Amino acid sequence: MSSAEETHRIVIVGSGFAGLGMAMSLRRRGITDFAVLERASSVGGTWRDNTYPGCCCDVPSHLYSLSFAPNPEWSRSFSPQPEIHSYLERTAAASGVEDHIRFDTELTGAHWEEGPRTWRLETSQGTIRCRFLLSAIGGLVEPRLPSIPGIEEFEGEIFHSARWNHDYDLRGKRVAAIGTGASAIQFVPKIQPAVGRLHLFQRTPAWIAPRRDRPITSIERRLFRRFPKLQQLSRGAIFWSREALVLGFVKRPRLMKLIQRVAEGHLRRQVKDPELRRRLTPDYTIGCKRILISNDFYPAVAKDNVELLGEGLAEVRGNRVIGSDGSEREVDAIILGTGFQVTDFPGMKVIHGRDGTSLSDHWDGSPRAHRCTTVSGFPNLFVIGGPNVGIGHTSAVEMFEHQFAYVLDALGTIEREGLAAVDVRPEVQARFVAEVDRKMAGTIWMKGGCQSWYVDRHGRNSTLWPDWTMEHARQTATFDLAEYEVVRAEAQELVPV
Repeated sequence: MSSAEETHRIVIVGSGFAGLGMAMSLRRRGITDFAVLERASSVGGTWRDNTYPGCCCDVPSHLYSLSFAPNPEWSRSFSPQPEIHSYLERTAAASGVEDHIRFDTELTGAHWEEGPRTWRLETSQGTIRCRFLLSAIGGLVEPRLPSIPGIEEFEGEIFHSARWNHDYDLRGKRVAAIGTGASAIQFVPKIQPAVGRLHLFQRTPAWIAPRRDRPITSIERRLFRRFPKLQQLSRGAIFWSREALVLGFVKRPRLMKLIQRVAEGHLRRQVKDPELRRRLTPDYTIGCKRILISNDFYPAVAKDNVELLGEGLAEVRGNRVIGSDGSEREVDAIILGTGFQVTDFPGMKVIHGRDGTSLSDHWDGSPRAHRCTTVSGFPNLFVIGGPNVGIGHTSAVEMFEHQFAYVLDALGTIEREGLAAVDVRPEVQARFVAEVDRKMAGTIWMKGGCQSWYVDRHGRNSTLWPDWTMEHARQTATFDLAEYEVVRAEAQELVPV
C-alpha cells in the first residue's frame, strides 16, 4: 500500500439524506474514522440538484427529516426544495459531518481486493482504501433521457427538469413539456403563466390527490423549539396515519378504490371540461403508479395557452416536435420531465466485487440485496437506499434509518468477533428476495393494471418494500452473523460461521 494513499476504516459515497444520516449515525456512535465522497461542491443529493420552479416534497415535513435531527423551523407542512436543501446543509455543519466530506470528489472505480481484504477506491482526487464501503448513491440521481429520433439535433433549448436552465427565459416561448409525472405536475403550473404556449405530452395520466398543505404558524414553531416532544408527537401522528395506507397498497388492494374516489372528486371539481377530464383520467387503479398530490396542476392544464397531447413524443425534426399520432408543433424549447434511472442504479457500474464484476452487471437490471442492504459477492459493502427500500406510502428517510441501525450493528459485531470481512451467503439472500417477491405479488403495484418505473425490465418490482414499515425495522434491527460467510482477522478466505 502506497504511503500516499488515503486510508479510512469507512467510506460513504454520497451526501444526500442517506449519506449524511449514515455519517451522523456513525458520529453519534463515536466512530470518526470515515470519509464521505461527494462529487458535487455541496451536500443535498437530489434536493441540491432539482431546482426547477415549484420543486417541493410530497411527504410531510416533520416526517421527511431525520428523527435525530428534528427541524422546528419548517415553514409549511410540505417543504419546498430550498428549505430541504438548507436543512441538509445546516445539519451537516452542526453535526460535525461536514468535516468528513470530500467535496468535488467523484468515485470512478471501487474494487474489492481479497489479499488485504479492503476496498480500493479510485476517485477524481486520487486513491483511497477502506475496510467498509457504504454506498448512499440515491436512485433519483441520473436523469432518464428519452430515446427519441432527432432530439439531439433539436434547434432550440432543451433541458431535463433535474438540470433546469435558470438562465433561459421562458417568457412568451413555445414550450413542449414531456411527461406528466411528479416533477412535471410541480413545474407546469409555475411556468404556464409565463410561456406563450405550452404543449404538454402525456403518455399516461396520473392519479392526483389534493395537497393538504398549510403554513406552520410562528406559534407552532415556537412550541416545537421549546418543547421538542411536541414535534416528536406530531411526527408520530403523521407516521401512523401514513402507515395505515399499507392496508390498501399491500394487504387489501381493493381498499384503494376508496382513495381513488377522493382523486376522482378532486379531478371533477378542478376540471369542468368533460373531454379534458376524460383524457386526464387514468385507466388503472390508484396506487399502481406513484400517487401525485397537487392543487394547481389541473387548473394550469385547463388554461387557454396549454394543450394536452395524449400521445407520447415520437420524433423531433429541427424545431418541430412530432407526436405519436403524427401531429406537429413548432417549439422554442423542450423540457424533459422524464424521471430518473431508478431500477438501473447507474452509480453501481463503478463498484466491483470479489470476481471483478460490477454491481450493475451483477444485478443485470434487477437489483437484489439481503435485507435491502448487503449483496452476495461484495464483502463489506452496505447499500443504503438500495433494492426494495423504496416506500410507496411514507418517508424514505424512515427506511434509511432502519438501515443505519443495521450497519451500526454489523460494524459492532464485526469488531467484537475480530473479523476482517463479511459476505452474505447467496442462499440466504435468495430466500430473502424470494420472500419479498412473494409479498410483492399481491400488492397494488403489481395488480393495479399499469406499467410503472417501480418495475424493472425483468418484471420485478425491485424498488418498493411490500410490507409494514415497522416490519422492515424489525428485520434490520440486528445483524445476524449466521447469515454471512466471514473472514477472521487471521484467516485467509471467507468461510461460514
